[in-house]
Amino acid sequence: MSRIKTNGARNIILVGPNGAGKTAILESLSMLSGDRGMRGADMADIARFDGDGSFSVYANINEDTNISVYFNSGDSNRHAKKEDEIIPLSSLSPMLPMVWLSPHEDRLFVDSVSDRRAFFDRLVCGFDSAHAGRNARLAKLLSERAGMLKSGADARLIDIIDDNIAATAVSICDGRIKYAGEINYFLKNYAISLNGIVEQMLISGLTPGDAERKYREYLQGARQIIADKMVLDGPHKSDFGMFNNVLGLPVKLTSTGQQKMALFDLILAHAKLINERKNSGATILLDEAVAHLDDDARKTFFSAISDTNAQVWYTGIDANLFKHAKNAIIVSCIDGTISNIVTSDGEN
Repeated sequence: MSRIKTNGARNIILVGPNGAGKTAILESLSMLSGDRGMRGADMADIARFDGDGSFSVYANINEDTNISVYFNSGDSNRHAKKEDEIIPLSSLSPMLPMVWLSPHEDRLFVDSVSDRRAFFDRLVCGFDSAHAGRNARLAKLLSERAGMLKSGADARLIDIIDDNIAATAVSICDGRIKYAGEINYFLKNYAISLNGIVEQMLISGLTPGDAERKYREYLQGARQIIADKMVLDGPHKSDFGMFNNVLGLPVKLTSTGQQKMALFDLILAHAKLINERKNSGATILLDEAVAHLDDDARKTFFSAISDTNAQVWYTGIDANLFKHAKNAIIVSCIDGTISNIVTSDGEN
């Protein structure tokens, strides 16, 4: 069992050699968002099998609220608690808004659409806690619809499920658009763009009611497609991108380093938005994220992050990478063991 007392520090820096367990700590923290974690691993793979195949992660928020996520062997589901009361996993996000960057996100703008969409939806969840529930509901409805079509269910029953899908789809896309509008205000050199069948209906000026009707018509016209839910178009296939206003290019066409800086700007803007709208700080997890920045870029980043009211957790193999981080503690990780906590005020 590992415990880290942050003592109010805004920058918590986990330093140690490769394989020391630094990323495992960040992955544990990411579970407290209610999500499946920063690597999306199977819960049974995360559990320690030298014991009873279970694990738990807990945190104290604002010195007065204890939350936890736990998994037990023989149960495929995670569970959450606030104090000693069992709560839905979806209720964790508004208590602890969280976003993370890992080496996996280095190619976010050029790789899988599904990964980009999942990343963007996590950001939206930090702003609108109901967003995760809407996405879960849509996935369930689409699965039910596919099963009903395959079994030859009565058309009137499919009408009902199409009504529910259309209403949920419009709510999801409306939430994404509202978040994009809010985050663009805090982005200085970039702009978020959204691409999806329902998003475009709303962006083009259709009212939510008209967009719902039009998407329902699309669903009704696609009933001959008796296959997996992913064959259908909809919010579950939408994409997002960023445009570099300085270069006049989509971020996906810029260099790897420029894409990395775009992601940094995005999470900084997200943290500012959360602080502005919710009057609380976000939690940011950065796994080996600053190692590829030069010294001036790191100094600029640490200065910018100090204005967001966010608590940021970093991993790295060299403590010197974080010399500009103020209000920080440096935690030494060796073979999964935490030791040598050092307070740092950073360099000017």
